[in-house]
Amino acid sequence: MRNFKAGDIKTLRVKKQMTDGYLIGDNSADVVLKTDENRSIGDQVDVFLYNDKNNELKATLELPSVRFNAFDWAEVLRVIDHLGVFVKIGEEIDVLLSSDDLPEHRHVWPVEGDQVYVSLKLDKKDRLLADPVKEEDFEGTWPVAPESLDNKDISGRVFRSGREGAVMISEDGYRGFIHHSEQIKEPRVGEWVEGRVIKVKDDGTLNVSLFPRKQDAQAIDAEMLLDYLKEHDGEMPFDNKSDPDKIQKTFKISKSAFKRAIGKLYKDRLIVQENGKTLLTERIDSDR
Repeated sequence: MRNFKAGDIKTLRVKKQMTDGYLIGDNSADVVLKTDENRSIGDQVDVFLYNDKNNELKATLELPSVRFNAFDWAEVLRVIDHLGVFVKIGEEIDVLLSSDDLPEHRHVWPVEGDQVYVSLKLDKKDRLLADPVKEEDFEGTWPVAPESLDNKDISGRVFRSGREGAVMISEDGYRGFIHHSEQIKEPRVGEWVEGRVIKVKDDGTLNVSLFPRKQDAQAIDAEMLLDYLKEHDGEMPFDNKSDPDKIQKTFKISKSAFKRAIGKLYKDRLIVQENGKTLLTERIDSDR
């Protein structure tokens, strides 16, 4: 099969019917096409060649959008430590995205259900591999984002994650850079993220933050403090004068965020503070 290799799309002739499909080929080689579709001897069929689970070359009538020179999203099916992740590029076709092409740190590898932006390549043994997109693959082709996106919500999928930050492709195809200081946690490659635009750059790319807006964060933090109070008999050993490090260690928020959340609970008349503590008003009322 020297003229046949995985990843090729070929037009081949049906030569023989088999139990589970057909033997197809040209003058140089043959390959098995597994299909339930009816074909006649002599028909010409367009097929995609791939390695099956036994690493045998097979043909399918399904022509995947992920090809040697064409990128598309592929869903992660399973993760295998020290090997990489297998992605689905067709109903019958799973290919490996090698650990060599994934981030060094395992915690930012994609997980099952994530989607990665890949094309195809062959290894030294002509086995089909997924080839992840790189920054240089987009050089000069990013669409220019309008200035009206400033401070707007944005969502998309991460295709690169590193020490300095992560890069996402938005739903509309814009490049978004998420600096590490604008991350709640380091996002995975292939993870869907939702954030907001904090700057539209002169080149039309975006700076993105994954932190909620202050008013949204205030409501989230207030709800967290309220849950804490309810779980601790309506009392917590913190008030507006508490040590910032202790607040950070307990609630994973800054002292200023803590005070904003406390302010909301005050405004809603849900708490009071006394003797260095914060108390639920309903507890005080019940004690009277």
